[in-house]
Amino acid sequence: MMTQMEPQSLNTPKTSPDEEVALSAPIISRVSPWLAPLAYFFGCRVILPLYFGKVAISGQENLPTTGPVILAPTHRSRWDAVVVPGVSGRPVTGRDLTFMVSENEASGLQGWFVCRLGGFPVNTDRPSIRTLRYGVEVLLQQEMLVIFPEGNIFRDGSVHPLKPGLARLALSAETTHPGLGVQVVPMGIKYSQSYPQWGSDISICIGSPLKVATYNQGSVKQRAKQLTTDLENALKALI
Repeated sequence: MMTQMEPQSLNTPKTSPDEEVALSAPIISRVSPWLAPLAYFFGCRVILPLYFGKVAISGQENLPTTGPVILAPTHRSRWDAVVVPGVSGRPVTGRDLTFMVSENEASGLQGWFVCRLGGFPVNTDRPSIRTLRYGVEVLLQQEMLVIFPEGNIFRDGSVHPLKPGLARLALSAETTHPGLGVQVVPMGIKYSQSYPQWGSDISICIGSPLKVATYNQGSVKQRAKQLTTDLENALKALI
């Protein structure tokens, strides 16, 4: 199903003429009604059980089945794009996931599939206002949005400093729409090998949600910093 999302009004900085042109082109989100079920079937029933060894999952009861959610996994491999939907998407929660992906992942043949499975591109070095607004709109539609808060793949097993964008987006949604009820769910992913191969084991730990509405003290910058710190600590505890 193709959905064209128009940005909602946010308290964002004024944009230049060039930025206004960019903002006028809406982002298109597509979750294909035929491709998504196939992708979940092959991912959950074929790839995960046949390619990988032991897949240990804990904390799935922490996944909300309704309401706006930002799922915040650690990023350890490109396999994460298969693992995350397999342990938190349609087969588990009954929900399709919307992924925020880097621009290079949304190009070519891979990009064709990504964009039809709920993915939308973002410039990880310089996220645009349009991307922020689109992410807020996803939450307004009571959907589950996946953002890798570290920004890049890290294979050393440590949680690296988180980018501030996730917290800013979450707070923008909750502040401009009081009572929305955005929750941020930390997810720790660990592979038995730095570069997962056939037979590698996976451990996935899903933590308790952080309720964004509770971050209501201080300036927006202070609240975003506190939410980012709490999420980073939660991810460290999970791994």
